[in-house]
Amino acid sequence: MKETEFKNHVGLYLPSVLCSRAQAAAFLQGGESFPDIAGTVLFYQTAVGVVVFAEVKGLPAASGPCTEGVFGFHIHQGTDCGGSMAEPFADAMQHFDLADCPHPYHSGDLPPLFGNNGLAIAAFLTNRFCVDEVIGRTVIIHDHPDDFTSQPSGNSGTKIACGVIKSLLGPGR
Repeated sequence: MKETEFKNHVGLYLPSVLCSRAQAAAFLQGGESFPDIAGTVLFYQTAVGVVVFAEVKGLPAASGPCTEGVFGFHIHQGTDCGGSMAEPFADAMQHFDLADCPHPYHSGDLPPLFGNNGLAIAAFLTNRFCVDEVIGRTVIIHDHPDDFTSQPSGNSGTKIACGVIKSLLGPGR
């Protein structure tokens, strides 16, 4: 399939989106137990949905074969990353959900991050929210994968990294 056929087929050409300016970003930092985690999650509004691009380093690495980390990844409704050692990032609150849906249909339920020697990169398209609806919310990485079943939030374990989604567009955008 030629590039132009692909673009016309899905209405979106990912390299072109990722080369444009993101409308919002969350800059992730690990909690006290995971200080090496750092990353960026970019949000690009398109005509067919939001492209989310995440790049994270410092994730807990595998201890052997068949143990590479799979990490829960969500937008939460809270507006800051405060918390305590006992409950990291507790102020991030529950999963962001615009339509009062059960899990895994929350607006903020995202695909998991797959660790690769402590690194993870993910890019996906979602129509569960618009960029403007998530500005000011938090992005959370959990230490276990989401099971996409358990209520209310997928049994993803401890919150290990957090970042607040901020607009990258100036005032009066």
